[in-house]
Amino acid sequence: MSNALAIAHVTQALALLIESNLGPEFGEAVKVEPRKPPAEPPAEPTISVFLYQVTPNTSQRNNDLPTRAPDGRLIKRPAAALDLHYLISAYGEETELVGQRLIGAVVRALHEIPVLPKDVIEQAGERPYLTGSDLVEAVQRVRFTPMVMDIDETSKLWGMLHQTPYSLSVVYQASLLFIDGRETPVPAKPVERPEVRVLPFGAEGAPVPSGAEPAGVPSTDGPATVVVEAETEDPGPTGPKKAVKAPAKAPTKTVAKSPAKKAPAKASARGRKTAQPGRPTRARGTETGGGSETTEN
Repeated sequence: MSNALAIAHVTQALALLIESNLGPEFGEAVKVEPRKPPAEPPAEPTISVFLYQVTPNTSQRNNDLPTRAPDGRLIKRPAAALDLHYLISAYGEETELVGQRLIGAVVRALHEIPVLPKDVIEQAGERPYLTGSDLVEAVQRVRFTPMVMDIDETSKLWGMLHQTPYSLSVVYQASLLFIDGRETPVPAKPVERPEVRVLPFGAEGAPVPSGAEPAGVPSTDGPATVVVEAETEDPGPTGPKKAVKAPAKAPTKTVAKSPAKKAPAKASARGRKTAQPGRPTRARGTETGGGSETTEN
């Protein structure tokens, strides 16, 4: 979280980061300027760091809502999440390909160090016009990511720079940057008197246990858990005790069963046989006193 000086602080820190990581390939000094590309290209080696666009970060733009209570009281400090878009251009002697060599050094430096270091932020904050910036205290560090621009987007961008000739450039996006509001949220009031109430199940205002139905409401998909009150009194010296409320067992849900269809009776193989013509049929008779009666047809 930072104040309103964070945008300018990131631009100055980016220029210092590039200047301190150009490498030993250049025998002469390179000037790194946090400004838009010049209308008159300089002859000496120069790199311009131009912030051409500031956009809200789409993933964090609404994370600070809501910031106020229904009565208008500020409960959370608002913070604007931003992305910064930079155009980095290189100038120098064309016959010696100075511009291309400088762009190569810029890409290497930002690829090796994509996150803005703390020491570079502190060094950039020493500028008198950045006094009061608190970017160094931000928890979220700014990261630089290379962006791709086609010919159409590039021509539109350079067309906005009136009377400025095109120069070899690269585009980087810096994210994520938060800018805090100035108003301080009102602290929440402390608890003056803790009040804890213990209510048994079934009492007025008591929560219904999980998976249970309220008393008196029949269940539609299974046995209901009904909470009943059982009051006991003890005629002791201290008088009757308070009512004790205990959960009763869940009533069993009675389901009326439809009468099952009777299966057809099977003929006993022992008692009955199909009579065949011409052959005697024996049937088991009623045993009387230890004998049996046989009937022949």
